[in-house]
Amino acid sequence: MSLDRFGRNINYLRISLTDKCNLRCVYCMPEDMTFRPRAELLQDDEIYRLVNIFAELGFHKFRLTGGEPTVRANVVGIVRHIAQTPGVKTVAMTTNGLLLDHLARPLAEAGLSRVNVSIDTLNPEKFHKITRWGKVEDVWKGLDAAVAAGLDIKLNAVVVRHYNDREDAVNLARLTLTKPWQVRFIEMMPFGDVADFQQAGVVPEEELRATIAAELGPLELVDDGRLDGEARLYRLAGGLGTIGFISSVTQPFCASCTRARLTADGRLRLCLLREKEVNLLEPLRAGASDTEMKAIIEEGIWWKPWGHKLAQEVIPLNRVMSEIGG
Repeated sequence: MSLDRFGRNINYLRISLTDKCNLRCVYCMPEDMTFRPRAELLQDDEIYRLVNIFAELGFHKFRLTGGEPTVRANVVGIVRHIAQTPGVKTVAMTTNGLLLDHLARPLAEAGLSRVNVSIDTLNPEKFHKITRWGKVEDVWKGLDAAVAAGLDIKLNAVVVRHYNDREDAVNLARLTLTKPWQVRFIEMMPFGDVADFQQAGVVPEEELRATIAAELGPLELVDDGRLDGEARLYRLAGGLGTIGFISSVTQPFCASCTRARLTADGRLRLCLLREKEVNLLEPLRAGASDTEMKAIIEEGIWWKPWGHKLAQEVIPLNRVMSEIGG
């Protein structure tokens, strides 16, 4: 068990497999993004060793992120290794879905249990505008393949004011009437070079709920408001699925946070919206033993911060979202 100084049991690791992506979403990275050389990123064997160490420390839930994790070479083999690691209970992935048409079944057979597919609008023109390069029909092909492969599905939509905060959000929420999926609306968070744009685009949860309810009817609170991971869930009358709101900016959920992040370049990031990181790649490549690595990780976890400081205009500037992992 890995406890921090606030008594939280940190047992959920999000691993960024790469900083690269096959899209250039406007809220995530510049279109001319420069990526790190492959040699500066965690290699497969280094990921395997760190997963073993984290599992021995009590981490049992793992999520693969990016960038876009499906562009990582040997992604199926990485999933298989993590799923077969003693102590690991769940392996999931956050993806834009573009490559799931070919990868969903082999990923499921390797041990992947769920995909969180990022899709901010169902409108083809707007989707292309937000992603700069993407085609929404490719995401739907990936979703069809994920359903056929038996993967659990959640949809993630980052809400951006004046882009997808009205009709698009309503149309996404409407999917839960006929699909047994969780559609999750995520408040945009400020990072790095695109922080000003991101802050201007934040749509608070209360406003978004009112927009959806005005079109689709009342939202019924699920499980008395207990969080499902980071999301507070609601259901439309007669809906097969649920609607989740992840309000990291306006309604932080620090008390229930159990997660840490491992960046593609081997840094342990303790809070998404704080810059503090612990370099794991350097001691790993310098020959540190598993015992020494565990001590470094446990020390970092102990100092995991409580809450962001956006209200004090403290914005994480050392990375953009794609360099951290969602």
